[in-house]
Amino acid sequence: MNASAALDDRSTPTPRPIAVALLASVFVIAACGLLYELAAGALASYLLGDSILQFSTIIGTYLFAMGVGSWLSRFLERQLPAHFLRIELLVALIGGMLPGTLFVANAWLPHAFHLLLYGMVFVVGTLVGLEIPLVMRILQRDVVLKDLVSQVLTFDYLGALAVSLAFPLLLVPYLGLIRSGLLFGLMNAGVAIWALWLFRHELRRFGEHVAACVLVVALLAAGMWGAGAVTTLAEDHFYQSPIAFAQTTPYQRIVVTHGRRGYRLYLNGNLQFAESDEYRYHEALVHPAMTAHGAPKRVAVLGGGDGMAVREILKYPGVESVTLVELDPAMTRFFADTPQLAALNGHALTDARVHIVNEDAFQWLQQGSDTFDVIVVDFPDPTNFAIGKLYTNSFYALLDQRLAASGYAVIQTTSPLIARKSFWTVAETIESTGLSVVPYHVHVPSFGEWGFMIASRRPWHMPGALPAGLRFLDLPALSAMLDFPRDMARVPAEVNRLSNQVLVHTYEQEWGRVGQ
Repeated sequence: MNASAALDDRSTPTPRPIAVALLASVFVIAACGLLYELAAGALASYLLGDSILQFSTIIGTYLFAMGVGSWLSRFLERQLPAHFLRIELLVALIGGMLPGTLFVANAWLPHAFHLLLYGMVFVVGTLVGLEIPLVMRILQRDVVLKDLVSQVLTFDYLGALAVSLAFPLLLVPYLGLIRSGLLFGLMNAGVAIWALWLFRHELRRFGEHVAACVLVVALLAAGMWGAGAVTTLAEDHFYQSPIAFAQTTPYQRIVVTHGRRGYRLYLNGNLQFAESDEYRYHEALVHPAMTAHGAPKRVAVLGGGDGMAVREILKYPGVESVTLVELDPAMTRFFADTPQLAALNGHALTDARVHIVNEDAFQWLQQGSDTFDVIVVDFPDPTNFAIGKLYTNSFYALLDQRLAASGYAVIQTTSPLIARKSFWTVAETIESTGLSVVPYHVHVPSFGEWGFMIASRRPWHMPGALPAGLRFLDLPALSAMLDFPRDMARVPAEVNRLSNQVLVHTYEQEWGRVGQ
């Protein structure tokens, strides 16, 4: 062997087991760090709305904090394994507790929620930023620089890929946000214990490090054991009523409470219906369009996974089929299979005429060609861009294509009193597609004044009769719903387009003034 070959062999030594172990730790560290970031973003989206804003600012804060941590790592010069172990325990404890802490803070310290959210994200990001440089400096003992950088970054990116796939598909649906955070905190603690064993001959105060590891694992395990109780306690306080059913899905947080006045449904903390007065909302939503049509046979409902709108539609014996398009399958399962909730919608979702499609309504409109006599659009308010796209002229143009020539669409359209400009923005947007609109409103005690739009190609006329057995709506009440007093009268508004989503910004501004 010549001298240059010998030199090449010395420059690329086979990594020792300790180096392999540390590289595996990089995988776990990257996965845990991204999990905490995703959990913070998801929680902020659930509780604050506007998912794009929340994820953008949280990712930006986290990455900036990682840069701060990387810069601070230069000041750690001695006892690098000990520093790595301590940092790993801190990440495990703070990151693992992050979702649960934020959940509790939202219930008891709502005014401090933003500060705590970004403060914890910044601290975790700083600690994660410290970890990787420390691992690289420890690995320098056994891996040459060109291999060191490529190997560390490879494991770092692989860890991020693994958790980015697992988070929406496995972790949130089966563990929920709080337990997912605690599980990955335990994984971080496992890396610390691994480091404790790997560097047992280098660590000073070995007993204190053992005690710290035991304490952190015990706290995280206790959190995992009590996560359900913490969630229930926080939500009971936040919603001011006992939680009857709750589930975190890849799309939203579903909570159903049961108090003195019956069941109430919340999606991401926003009230969707109250059993005591939901009939006013759903009768007003469905019957003005259904009765005006005359003989609707094929009906579609977009959103409305609770089945209340379907219940009202099925009061028309001539209806042959109802297609319910609801993105979240957990919603339709809840209200089809849970006896107490199915009773609220009259078991409408198990009716033979009802076909449930768990799909994004925008894509469903694009992909299909069937037309409907009546389409009921019952989406949540446009609190973020993901929902806001369902209030754009692009969406209403697709809706028009799926309406029969004599068909009517009816759209829930937020409060014309509290969010006056938002309400008339929807009217402007529908009209921009060539459809005519008939706006109306109703008083629902749980919501206040609430608005709707009937959209169609043919004129809408006041019906001559309504189905028997309605609890609220009659012809005089329907006539009054068409009248808009001065404080709800039409105001100039822009068209809501996919490219600008002005409605989301307007909605946030108007509803943000409530309670100020």
